[in-house]
Order: sequence, then C-alpha cells, then structure tokens
Amino acid sequence: MNYLNRTNSNSVFKDIILLIVRVFIGFAMLSHGFPKLQMLLDGGNIEFYDFLGMGPKISLILTVFAEFVCSILLILGLFTRVALGFLIFTMIIAGFFVHGADPFDKREMSLIYLSVYLLLMVFGPGKISVDYMIEKRKRASDW
Repeated sequence: MNYLNRTNSNSVFKDIILLIVRVFIGFAMLSHGFPKLQMLLDGGNIEFYDFLGMGPKISLILTVFAEFVCSILLILGLFTRVALGFLIFTMIIAGFFVHGADPFDKREMSLIYLSVYLLLMVFGPGKISVDYMIEKRKRASDW
C-alpha cells in the first residue's frame, strides 16, 4: 500500500509509459490528419476553417503538417517538443475557436488531445525516443 502513495516513479516504467502514450496518441491523431491530407491532395475546392486569415488552403496545409507530420515525429520521439508545439497550437484552435461555440461533447476530443500533449511537453519523450538517442550521442561526443 505504501507504493501507491509514493511520488517518485521507476524510470524504466516511466519511459515505457511515455512511449506507449506517444505512440497511441500519435496514431490516434494520424487518423484525423490523414483524411485532411487526402483532402489537400485531391485538389478540389477546399472548405476549411481559416484560423490565421491566410485562406483555407494555407490553414489546411498547416493543420496537415501538425496532425500528420508532427504526429509521425511524436511517434518516433524526434523533435518531440517542437512537434508538440504545433500540435498544442492546433488543438487550441480546434477546441476554442473551431468548436468554441459547440457543446462540450464536440470540443471534448480536442481538449483531451491538448491535455495529453501538454503532459508530454512537460515530461518529454522519455528515453525510448530518437531525441534521447541524439542527446546521448551528443553527450558522448562532447567528452
């Protein structure tokens, strides 16, 4: 029972959980980004929320970059915090602007993604990531 009250955690267990969360949330967001990528590649008339006033096509391109490309980076744990910055921005736009006037159940998913992305931003990708391998190699070469 004392184990349940401890605030520190096993590092290996933490890294495995961070990997699982990164991979799961990354693939989950890919399922939102891939249809948008297809919409972009179809070349038809694009009707998309223009969140920066730069036109719907630019907004769609930026959203595809975040939801598709950055999700792949998140899964790999490569440039994780940069990718999370784009994903966090996108979920803020989705949760508070695109679905801002909608009932909570329409905003809920983007807010859940936002919450997980914020947690990953704070805790980082963990040791089971490309970022960690790069950092480890840099430290070894600094010797």
